[in-house]
Amino acid sequence: MARPEGYRKAVRLMDLAEQFGLPVLSFVDTQGAYPGLESEERGVAEAIARGTERCLTLKTPMVSTITGEGMSGGALAIAAANKVLIMEHAIYSVITPEGCASILLRDGSKAEGAANAMKITAQDLIAHKIVDRIIPEPPGGAHADPESAIKAVGDAVEEELKALLPLSAAELKAQRAQRFLAIGR
Repeated sequence: MARPEGYRKAVRLMDLAEQFGLPVLSFVDTQGAYPGLESEERGVAEAIARGTERCLTLKTPMVSTITGEGMSGGALAIAAANKVLIMEHAIYSVITPEGCASILLRDGSKAEGAANAMKITAQDLIAHKIVDRIIPEPPGGAHADPESAIKAVGDAVEEELKALLPLSAAELKAQRAQRFLAIGR
């Protein structure tokens, strides 16, 4: 769970990547930003907003891969990319199932039902065009054969990146904006 400093560091690295014409690759596995008082005092909401904005204004290609959990604005702040890939058994949503159940159902123990209703699996997300590609995992999951999983991720990222490299900065920004404005429509 990143703190405001982590999101500010990500923005600085995106600035450097743009300055040197390098693509940005992000790998997301988080329940969201750290929710503690000290995070709030240091401006976590503003840091997340600036991270998301920087992703959307980046003039170089960006590919993000959801490797486990991609939850809340804490994930979006580093995943508002031209292409969003997701591991076969990963999940991605604007809120955790536990948070959803607590807020909407007033009962955190109903997280499983909330997760089903939220449609957060890779298969649901590809059907709703929230992610662009599912990366298959080895039998038993990525942890059962890390080398195969790493190769599959690397191959998918390379393929998506190669397709983005010929695009101009304006085309990259327009594609990214169009992609995210289309979510939920």
